[in-house]
Amino acid sequence: MTAPAARTPKQRKQDTLHRLEHDVDAWVATAGADGGAPYLVPLSFRWDGETLLLATPAKSPTGRNLTTSGRTRLGIGETRDVVLVEGSVDSLTPAELSAEEGDLFAAHTGFDPRQLATPYLYFRVRPGRIQAWREADELDGRELMRDGEWLHAD
Repeated sequence: MTAPAARTPKQRKQDTLHRLEHDVDAWVATAGADGGAPYLVPLSFRWDGETLLLATPAKSPTGRNLTTSGRTRLGIGETRDVVLVEGSVDSLTPAELSAEEGDLFAAHTGFDPRQLATPYLYFRVRPGRIQAWREADELDGRELMRDGEWLHAD
């Protein structure tokens, strides 16, 4: 199997934005503010063009970690075509989320935590760093966003 040629920075950014807009699930890594053991779970997300919105039970390890640490790292895509997002996190109760945003999240993910008896929180992830690569030939230049700013023009 021959790997595709390395993408230009412009193409890599376009592919990353496409993945953020169309993918539904991510691996979400968290740790407690006390530096406790890392925790990794798959969660659904919705990208609004600037932030990712996640939801998980408020009392789950991930919910507690996101609330207390305010940081996360997400892996989106396949191992050989991955987007890594590091970001800061804001917690929102379902009442703090607009009905429109809750409806958009539910439509995109096929999951509406507002309908469940278990108390859920929403988490808005504001990317500070985004990396993307497919193969070793894309490791150089894998950083697409730093300090919340895209490094390459559209």
